[in-house]
Amino acid sequence: MSFIRSDEAVVHEIHGGRFVSYVRPDTGSRDLAAWRVEIPAAMAGPAHTISEEETFYVLSGRLRLTIDGESAELRAGDAAVAPAGSELAIANTDDQTARMWVTTRVGLTADMADGSTVTPPWAH
Repeated sequence: MSFIRSDEAVVHEIHGGRFVSYVRPDTGSRDLAAWRVEIPAAMAGPAHTISEEETFYVLSGRLRLTIDGESAELRAGDAAVAPAGSELAIANTDDQTARMWVTTRVGLTADMADGSTVTPPWAH
């Protein structure tokens, strides 16, 4: 069993977002990775295809999630599930930073539109 304190979180910044990683193999997780993502006001992340299922829970702000072409505006308290192999895009439609909790399987990769693959360090 592992207890992860806030000062053990590791921060990564990519594509304009801030990913604060808590649950990952080096904090004791074998199968799951979980992090808080902070998305600045009026920012849209690039579309990407995910290798593993991801779950999303909006902590604050307002976000537009697009999963395989279907979009929804989510507010604090709303959640979504993106299946493995789906194309995902996230945009902050508000004038304040939005925060979301994300969980997936360890080993997640993201195939980008330019043909590159991102291996997020917060999911490995």
